[in-house]
Parts: sequence; structure tokens; C-alpha cells
Amino acid sequence: MTRPGLVAANNLSDVVNRERAWDNLGITISYPLEGFEPEAISYINTVAVADGQPLEPLVAIAINNFISGCKADGTWNAIKASCILAGARTLSGALVPLVGTAPTNVGPFDSGDYNRETGLVGNGTTKYLNTNRNNNLDGQNDAHLSCYASSLGNQVIAMFMGPGPLASGSSFMYNTSGQLWSGCRAADQQIGNQSTGFLGVARSTSTQFITRLAGSSITKTVNSGALTNANHFVFRHNATPNYASSHRIAFYSIGSALDLTLLDARVTALMNAIAAAIP
Repeated sequence: MTRPGLVAANNLSDVVNRERAWDNLGITISYPLEGFEPEAISYINTVAVADGQPLEPLVAIAINNFISGCKADGTWNAIKASCILAGARTLSGALVPLVGTAPTNVGPFDSGDYNRETGLVGNGTTKYLNTNRNNNLDGQNDAHLSCYASSLGNQVIAMFMGPGPLASGSSFMYNTSGQLWSGCRAADQQIGNQSTGFLGVARSTSTQFITRLAGSSITKTVNSGALTNANHFVFRHNATPNYASSHRIAFYSIGSALDLTLLDARVTALMNAIAAAIP
């Protein structure tokens, strides 16, 4: 049976009419689309409160489709901390956590750093997000990190995310000299030419980890190390030097091991749907 929410998404004139009506009703009204995932309803309503007005219906549908798709893939429960740093009408809405604890805005980022379609941009010096998710909360051989980079910074070493240091026991991603380097409970490994879009690392065994870059998965045979005790940061890492970046990032996730290929497809579809839905 097709869900009513997805039927509405295919009838654009109906969606536009509903949007006008909902905007007039105020932010306390839940979206009248039966079949949405409960996590989606909670997130969408919390973002609406932070924004001071509801999301466009097509943005809400994109979020629900992401969550329901991840559940169908078997990856949803592996995501323990995540933010969609796009789609929301305001920076406050973008910092509402999709899963887990809200990040701490350090610097801080302001409204001029935020773009609804492409995400949040760092300044390469003082601005970053503390995810408030410790590296040691996920298993030594059961972990992932991911993000979606809309554009890349030009620093010599520019972090996407990680707890620091760039050594065994940490999970992280950064780029330098046109190359992506990453580690997952291991010291940094050169992966390939840097790229925008979905980036991720995951480990489910003691001997190997996988990096996802530019639509391909690369396996590195490196043993895992004892876990670093530090929170994951986004736009820099939690060590000195901090390698702060001016990347623009529209999504991040942290948690246990999952299929990066499946998550890549869902995150990329989410970003494309949000960009298409924003007037």
C-alpha cells in the first residue's frame, strides 16, 4: 500500500496548496501526512519550533523518505548522532539533532554561514561543531563516521570530522594536497583524490576498515587500536593542531558499523531532494 505522504509528494499542486494552508495554521500543527515515521514527525516538529515556522512539505517528505529508507536498508539503528545541516529555514533549525545529542556551536557559526541547500561553512580558524559524541561510545571494531561535503576548503590540512589525534584508536577524515586521508580506529591512510559529496569510514572487523569516496568504497588492511577518549568535532578535530577547515558540510553521522554504500545513496538522495524542494 502506498503511503499517503508519498502520494502527496507526487501531486505537486496538492502539496503547494497544503503548504499555504499549513503556513497559516502556525508551528504547533503536526504535518497531516499519515504514514510518516515517528522519528521524522518528532524531528520535523522540533525543527519547526526552532525555525519559527514549518518546513516546506517537500522538505519534510525528503526527511521522512531518508529515515524510512535507512530503516529499510537496516542502517538507521547504527546512527547514534547525526545532524542534517541543510533544509531547515534557520541555523537554529539546522542544529536540531536528527539523532542523539545536539552539537555545541563553537565560534560560533552565525546565520551568514548557513545555506539551506548546501549546508554550513567553516571559516578555517575558530568555528566548529562539538558533536558531544565521544569516540569511545562506539566499538573498537564497530564504528562509522560520515558527512556530506558540498564544497571543500583550501587549507593545507582541512578536517571534515574526528576526535583527534590522527592516530590509531581514532576515526576521522581530512583532505590535504588534493587527497583524502582517513582512519577508522587506525592511523591515517591515503585514500584517493579529494571529492565533494558523501564521505564515510566504517569498521566491522579488527583487521580492516572501509572508506567511501566519490561513489566508491576502498578497503584498507590496518589493525584497530585502543579507543581515543575524546568527542568528535566537525570542521576540525579535537587535538592540537586542530586543522580547522572551511569545508561546507550539509550532513554528518556517527555511530556503529553500517553499509556505507547504502548510506551514501540515502544521504545523496536526501541532499538532492532538499535542494529541489527549496523555492
